Amino acid sequence: MNNHYGVVAAAVVVSLALAAGPGHAQKDRLVVLVRHAERAAEPADDPGLTMAGEARADALREALAAAGIDAVITTQLRRTQLTAAPLADQLRLTPMVIRTGGGVGAHARAVADAVRSRAAGEAVLVVGHSNTVPAIIGALGGPGMPDLCDAEYATLFILVLPAEGPPRLIRSIYGAPDPPQASDCRRTMR
Repeated sequence: MNNHYGVVAAAVVVSLALAAGPGHAQKDRLVVLVRHAERAAEPADDPGLTMAGEARADALREALAAAGIDAVITTQLRRTQLTAAPLADQLRLTPMVIRTGGGVGAHARAVADAVRSRAAGEAVLVVGHSNTVPAIIGALGGPGMPDLCDAEYATLFILVLPAEGPPRLIRSIYGAPDPPQASDCRRTMR
C-alpha cells in the first residue's frame, strides 16, 4: 500500500462525514483527530519529526486540504505543531495551543471546551498524542477507547458532533501504513 491510498482513504471518509446528514454545514461540528506524526529521538524533551513524520504531515495536508477545516488545535510540543503545520500554513490558520499540563483528563476537557466554543458548522483539526486523542474523543461524548499504540500513526478519527443526537465516530487512515507491530498491539489490547 502506498501513501496515495491512505490520503485518498482519508479524503473520502472526510467527504462522507461532511455529507453524512442534512444541514451539516449549518449545525454539526466536525472534529478530525490525529496523533502527531512519527517523532524523532532527539532532543529527548521535545523532539521534532522524522522524515517519515514529515511525509505524514504532508499527507495530512493533502487529505484535509479540501475538508473545510476552520481551526487547528495542537499542544505546546513540537511534534504536534509540526504535524499540523503544512495544513495550517496552506489554510493560513494559526493553531490554538492547548498545553498538556495538569494531566490527560484536564487536557482532554480543555480541548473539548475549545472545540465546543467554535461556531456550529465548523470543522476543527486536533493533533494530539497516543493517550490524549482517545481521551479527547471521550470528553466530546464519543465512545471510550484505549490509548493508541506506540507504533500507530496512520489512524485518523472523525467525530461528527450533531446539533441533536449522539456523536458519530468514524475511523480511517491516512499517509503511509503503520508497521505490523501496530496491528499486533491493537489485537492484544482487546
